[in-house]
Amino acid sequence: MPGFVRLTKGDGSALPLRVRRCDTFLCRLRGLMFRRRLRPAEALLFVEAQESRTATAIHMFFVFCPISVVWLQGDGVIVDKVLARPFRPFYAPRLPARYYLEAAPEVLDWVAVGERLNIEPD
Repeated sequence: MPGFVRLTKGDGSALPLRVRRCDTFLCRLRGLMFRRRLRPAEALLFVEAQESRTATAIHMFFVFCPISVVWLQGDGVIVDKVLARPFRPFYAPRLPARYYLEAAPEVLDWVAVGERLNIEPD
């Protein structure tokens, strides 16, 4: 289901992001490559068919700015997060994940490993 989603915490507060759901091959292939910068409220939520460490691993080749990456299990629990730096070859979550969010670096301050995020249509 393409489009945008809203990410909310358990207390009902929404993350102040415009999150594009990225679940097609072309969207996942392109990701944030060749982007010079991200707007602070801009984010991509990548969706995989099942939980995996390898399918949710990322590279930062041709990504020209640091980004936050937050990995979530199928139930929305955050299993890992990292500040990914440009042109680094490999980042993978510590535990299998079904979703991963790529956004501006400040998002790392907004969420915690073990916290649950709800993914809702926007």
